[in-house]
Amino acid sequence: MTAPHIYITTTIPYVNARPHLGFALELVQADVLARHHRRIGDRVRFQTGTDENALKNVLAAEAAGVGVQEFVDTNAAAFLGLAGPLSLSVDDVIRTSRDPRHRAGAERFWRACADAGDLYRKQYEGLYCVQCEQFYADAELAGGRCPEHDTVPQRISEENWFFRLSRYTDRLYELVESEALRIEPAGRRNEVLSFIAGGLEDFSVSRSSERARGWGLPVPGDPTQVIYVWWEALTNYVNALGYGTGGDDYERWWTGADRRVHLLGKGVLRFHAVYWPAMLLSAGEPLPTDLLVHDYLTVGGRKLSKSGGVTLDPAGLVERYGTDAVRWWLLREVPRVGDADFTPERLVDRADDELANGVGNLVHRVVTLIHRYRDGVVPEAEAATAEGLDEAIRRAPGLVADAVEDVDFRRATGAVRDVVDEANRFIESVRPWEIAKTGPRDHLDAVLVALIGACRAVGGLLEPFLPDAAGRVARQCSAVDGRLPAPAPPFRRLGATKG
Repeated sequence: MTAPHIYITTTIPYVNARPHLGFALELVQADVLARHHRRIGDRVRFQTGTDENALKNVLAAEAAGVGVQEFVDTNAAAFLGLAGPLSLSVDDVIRTSRDPRHRAGAERFWRACADAGDLYRKQYEGLYCVQCEQFYADAELAGGRCPEHDTVPQRISEENWFFRLSRYTDRLYELVESEALRIEPAGRRNEVLSFIAGGLEDFSVSRSSERARGWGLPVPGDPTQVIYVWWEALTNYVNALGYGTGGDDYERWWTGADRRVHLLGKGVLRFHAVYWPAMLLSAGEPLPTDLLVHDYLTVGGRKLSKSGGVTLDPAGLVERYGTDAVRWWLLREVPRVGDADFTPERLVDRADDELANGVGNLVHRVVTLIHRYRDGVVPEAEAATAEGLDEAIRRAPGLVADAVEDVDFRRATGAVRDVVDEANRFIESVRPWEIAKTGPRDHLDAVLVALIGACRAVGGLLEPFLPDAAGRVARQCSAVDGRLPAPAPPFRRLGATKG
């Protein structure tokens, strides 16, 4: 049997400023999915990239007094550079202003929709938010202001190309309602169904070259217009697979994949759950199978936003607190539904309590016991029975798999924490140091074997969530020349680094 093929993507962020922790959340969630599926034997392609052809990037470059290409190159490097600090297992990246695969694919996609009769020109006037790169109806504004950025949209009047979104209203509703296009969590699915049921209107898919300052991909056959940035950006998911340039990747990871999974924030749900599927239907291509939607990170109740000036530098947080602490906070603190407010104190408390005092203390205690009583040599004995611990270890892989499938990373990591708690309870209940004084040797051997087995299980379970820490735990629990390495805490305590 051929292993399932799973294609996992993040959104591609605008590079009008350096990355913030909100995008790191999406990267880490995608990385956990990719590592989990690889671990269970699936074939995985994990892709990310950067969205560089937006007017907001042009305006930011002008404000900075540098050329647009230089500006986007610098910021794109910062986004793609997160792979190291966050320990990401990315397979491929795509940059929309530099990668030849992108332009070729966007142009082919445009022509496919034109051939389907879904593109036409008309004069249009509307309210446009540059930060969203989106037109809004009056009813969608909050007191006349953009609901995402709290800015007053510009009134724009020009002739553009339009896409016949209205043609796909019934088909889109059917796909979402039947879950042929799965949207998680359910509240976001209901939001999309409500939007579609309200009636879909055709939308503008180009901008005048003049208003775009000449930046962007020209409309095929019409150099007076550039392709609307969202239109061409969404095609990145297929363009990186060679949709416009050829090769086997497109068939392997899109048309032939078992699952095509997009991770995205709630603010771009409409683009991914309505516009993008309609575009694919028009072009005659398969749709994504899963849209996994996360909410926002906030600081002091304010949404993290590059344009809004509320940011947290993920690379800086990693430099201060470490990769494991940052990843663990993103996975343990952020709920499946609802925003999460960040503070350094919460990050430190989570890391110290659950990593240093939980996992780290368990592994350090067990390895120390084996060195103290068996000179670092793991006994050759049958593990002692420990009902609560044995049950937690037995159930954990299934619980993790179910939780990851539900996109509930808090519950998934909670299953790992349960094993750690049961192992620490077992130590306190059997008290190996007392067995060493008065009990039979084989009893202590059995207890030590059970405990090192629990530590190894924890290391394996941690791998998708904290790959670096999982490696350290595995090394502590693996004999070299017959003996375990000298005990060394797998995590440092961060309490002194608060603030």
